[in-house]
Amino acid sequence: MAGKTIMALALSLTLVCGMASGACADETEAKELTPVTFCLDWTPNTNHTGVYAAQALGYYEEAGLDVSIVQPPENGAVLMCAAGQAEFAVDAQDTMAASLDLEEPLGVTAVAALVQHNTSGILSRAGDGITSPKGLAGKVYSTWESPIEMAMIRYCMEQEGASFDDLKLIPNDITDEPAALAAHQTDAVWVFYGWSGVNAGIEGVDCDYWNFSDISPELDYYTPVLLANNEFLEKNPETAKAFLEATRRGYEYAIENPKEAADMLIEGDSTGSLKGSEELVYASQEWLSAKYIDDAKQWGVFDPERWDAFYGWLYENELTAHDLRTMGYTNDYLN
Repeated sequence: MAGKTIMALALSLTLVCGMASGACADETEAKELTPVTFCLDWTPNTNHTGVYAAQALGYYEEAGLDVSIVQPPENGAVLMCAAGQAEFAVDAQDTMAASLDLEEPLGVTAVAALVQHNTSGILSRAGDGITSPKGLAGKVYSTWESPIEMAMIRYCMEQEGASFDDLKLIPNDITDEPAALAAHQTDAVWVFYGWSGVNAGIEGVDCDYWNFSDISPELDYYTPVLLANNEFLEKNPETAKAFLEATRRGYEYAIENPKEAADMLIEGDSTGSLKGSEELVYASQEWLSAKYIDDAKQWGVFDPERWDAFYGWLYENELTAHDLRTMGYTNDYLN
């Protein structure tokens, strides 16, 4: 009888130890996930949906990654990434030019295009005649006073024989572009159509719109882009490839399932900024999902000629001190 009791106790201990070992194994497995910090360029929006989808669907975990999505600091996502505080970040080809146009460029490289073409342009009230750049003459334009922005507006107007000097500039402090246009706070504003242009339809504001990329091919630059820290890329190429592969899967899911992906974005938004804007998010996602890959052979890939065309345009227009062509991007980490 005593022998049976001892055997039972031994069996119980074995089961307990086995369960404990399993728990420890799970903990060890969790610890083996490689931490990766991804810094946004703004509050979460449909440019970022593929990242949130990849997170929600477990693609990052399958790739052995523990991805944290964070908001940009006051000094910007690029500086955070360059400092090694984030492995990846979001920026755009036009704004990252300042990071490259230095005697010692910041240590970041664009490794994927989140959207394949420039989907930004000028939004205005329908009927005001701003259906193309020349229509801006004599109108009020809300500006961020960026040198590249001003040069692009001037260039587009001059392409159609209009004078930039005839454009009236006011500071851009607008948060709802269609509403500002409807209230006649301004006549024209630079927007990304996939958000503000779509929002005009939702708000019932009749607007006109033209794309920068339709005016000149040099202005069809990459915006937004996914950046990576150069030192991280050099030391951890396989981790970078794993992250981009999982992210690609997330964007491909969003292309095929815009409504479900939009729900993942809304649910994953820790800032709560998208709550109450579900109709806009769904409509924006439906429109933008067709733009992630568009006419490219795969998600994320850069066309070297198109990248260089924009940076060549900046240099020729004395907007950069250095010729940035061939700088700042790579396709090497895309599978």
